[in-house]
Amino acid sequence: MEWRCAGLGWPDGTPELRWEGGRRSVLAYGQDIGFRAVGERRCVGARGNPCPLRAVVPGRATQARCPECARLDRAFSVAADGVPDDPRTYRVYLAWFGAGLVKVGITAEQRGAVRLLEQGAVAFCWLGRGPLMAARRTEELLRAALGVPDRVPYARKRGVRGALPVWAERERELAGLHGRAVALDGWAEALERVPFEAVDHAGAFGLGALGGPVADGVVRELVDGGAVAGRLVAAAGPDLQLAVADGGVLVVDTRVLVGWALVAADAGAGVSVPVLAVEPAGGGAEQDGLF
Repeated sequence: MEWRCAGLGWPDGTPELRWEGGRRSVLAYGQDIGFRAVGERRCVGARGNPCPLRAVVPGRATQARCPECARLDRAFSVAADGVPDDPRTYRVYLAWFGAGLVKVGITAEQRGAVRLLEQGAVAFCWLGRGPLMAARRTEELLRAALGVPDRVPYARKRGVRGALPVWAERERELAGLHGRAVALDGWAEALERVPFEAVDHAGAFGLGALGGPVADGVVRELVDGGAVAGRLVAAAGPDLQLAVADGGVLVVDTRVLVGWALVAADAGAGVSVPVLAVEPAGGGAEQDGLF
C-alpha cells in the first residue's frame, strides 16, 4: 500500500509522520522504520488545496511545491507578513539549539511550543506576547540589539546537537539573553513582557543529558525504488535519526520525503538513496556519497 508523505509533526511533544488524507503514524524511539519511494515526487499544493497540475518537484528541494503553489503559499504566510491583520495573540521567543546558537522568532500563542519543536529547539523561553505586528516589530528590535539571527540553517543545528552543555548552562545562557531582552527600551507598547522560564526539549527529542548520537550522513533526496531502513534513536525538528545496518547514524530530513509515495520496507532493506556524508565533529565538511 502506498501512502504519500505530508511531513513530520510534533503534537503533544511526540513525533509523528503525517500522510496525505489525514492519516498519522506515531513514532517511538527504538522502533524499526523502513520505507521505499515509488514513482515521482509530486507538488503538495498550497493552503489545503491540491496542485492542479500535480507537478513533479525536484528531489532535493526542502519544500515540495511547484513555483506557482509556492507563491500562493507565501502570499498568505505570517512569516512573509502576508496577513498583517491576523487577530490572534502572538508570542516572541528565544530558541536555543546549542552553546552560542540562539535565534529569536514569533509564533501564534494558540500553538504553544509546537513551533519550537518543529524547528528543533533543544530549549527555549518566551519573551513577550501581544498582537502580531507588535510581536514582529519587537522581534526585529531584539534581533539587532541581542545580535541573534531570526533563522538558523538546519545543518548548523545538527552540527551542535551531538554535544550539548549540561542543563544548568543552557538555562543560564537563556536567562542572560532574556534579562537583556526585557530590559531593552523600544519594545512595542502593545507587547507584554513574559517572566523567564526555560523549557527543555531534550527528552522529547530522545537526546541524552549531553546530546544525541553524532550523524554520519544526511539523506539528500529520495529516488524511485530507493530504500531507507533503520532504528529510530532520536528526532528533532524535521529530522529523524536512524541507526543503520552498517553501525552508523543517518539523519533523514523528512522535508525531502514530503510529496513522495512510500511503501513499507523491512529492517534489512538498508539505505539505497543519495546521502550527504558528514565528517566527524570538528571537520564540518560534507561530501556527496551513497550509504
